[in-house]
Amino acid sequence: IEACLELMATDAIQAIQDMGAAGLTSSSVEMAASGGENGEGIGVVMDLDKVPQREEGMTAYEIMLSESQERMLMVLYPDKIDVAKAIFEKYDLDAEVIGETTDNGHLVLRQFGETVCDIPVAPLADDAPNYDRPWTEPPKRAPLDVSKYPEPENYGDVLLKLMSSPDMASKRWIWEQYDRHVMGDTVDSSQSQGDAAIVRIHGTNKALAICSDCNPHYVAADPFEGGKAVVAEAYRNLSAVGATPIAITDNLNFGNPEKPATMGYIVKAIEGMAEACRELDFPVVSGNVSLYNETDGVAIPPTPVVGGVGLIEDVSKIATLKDAQPGDVLVVIGEMKGHLGASLYAREWLGLKGEELGPPPPVNLELEKKNAAFVRALIHEGLVSAAHDLSEGGLASAAIDMAMASNLGLILDPTVKKGHTNATWLFGEDQARTLLAIPDGGIKGLVSRAAANDINIDIVGQFTESPDLNLIVLGTYGAIDLPTLREAHEGWLPSYMNSVD
Repeated sequence: IEACLELMATDAIQAIQDMGAAGLTSSSVEMAASGGENGEGIGVVMDLDKVPQREEGMTAYEIMLSESQERMLMVLYPDKIDVAKAIFEKYDLDAEVIGETTDNGHLVLRQFGETVCDIPVAPLADDAPNYDRPWTEPPKRAPLDVSKYPEPENYGDVLLKLMSSPDMASKRWIWEQYDRHVMGDTVDSSQSQGDAAIVRIHGTNKALAICSDCNPHYVAADPFEGGKAVVAEAYRNLSAVGATPIAITDNLNFGNPEKPATMGYIVKAIEGMAEACRELDFPVVSGNVSLYNETDGVAIPPTPVVGGVGLIEDVSKIATLKDAQPGDVLVVIGEMKGHLGASLYAREWLGLKGEELGPPPPVNLELEKKNAAFVRALIHEGLVSAAHDLSEGGLASAAIDMAMASNLGLILDPTVKKGHTNATWLFGEDQARTLLAIPDGGIKGLVSRAAANDINIDIVGQFTESPDLNLIVLGTYGAIDLPTLREAHEGWLPSYMNSVD
């Protein structure tokens, strides 16, 4: 890395790519396919005898597909070869000229004086065929009728159970064990403070926002909507800290694709993710796939994971969970419909499983994009004290996250329920929503601005001076103190790990 960075500081490099999956094959073909003045593609000819090798007698097949690590492929300006070699020799690294670019659009490989490969580049890259195994359409679930289940007697008990469940409990026990302060550029790393990690771009006022998201419960319930939702949540998480979303990497984890039912989940999840990436202008730039994940014939849940990255132009204009102030008003950006299908509430409190959980919330990508842009604008203008996207656990769980991070009490105002039950209002997981803490003096202007931009907002509560009062709802009353919630939220994972043999 250091040698490559030093060489990049010169004007020697025309193109560069690391060697990952399929090694020299993928790096050479991908660079050739995107080369040329207008990206129309070029050709490459390589002499495999000149490729540095760790073993004797390697075949062309082995050389081209070897995934040996710590390697880069570069296209250099011909008159800069000596500059590059001098830098790599300084670092005691192998660096050899193994070929050159051509204008015939072919990948040509030579070994022992013979041409062992001569094929067009295009079919290997831009025009690659789709791999389409037999698959069956995943079953549709009937909607969840939450009215069949009694309302809880105390919502403090519900919150305690949800916030200490495996999906929602703090993962501090894991991440605090790692060095997250390298070069001092990590922002607010003392605790989990925002929907995305923020890392300064060294020597500038810019920063990168980085998040990782997955909800296998949604994908199992409806892989197409679940696939859309995982991309949309990454988009919201980046926007909630003030970052402009740039791109994602994906990690697709499924069972045996030779089983048509499993392959159906793979197909529909990818289709949903692809639609979200197109609509949100949020491209996939890398990724990997892990299939055949089964034990005794039983597959893991369908688990596509998205890692998102976004750019913050000015690191002083961000939002986290922890900076809410006493008196700040809680405002939901986006429309609430009270969807509880496949929700944390349905799983953990009602104890539902499988088909009885119903479908996940639908994802309106146009609203996701519109509402996220509105949130980012408010953050950039310094109008937001704290922000948190609404996802698992709905309004109540997001509000509690902010209260715990800010060490403040919280009153939720159920007079804006708009006909919803306490459960659907507090724990519904409708998408395209973000919870903001807004100084009281900014509410009037926010309401006018939202109306002018056709943005739905709901004023749902307020932070209080006392950290003891945590939750009030109309009709069915529930309250729980902050220390009790924090202990349960922070304590579940350490307790679980201590119990594992």
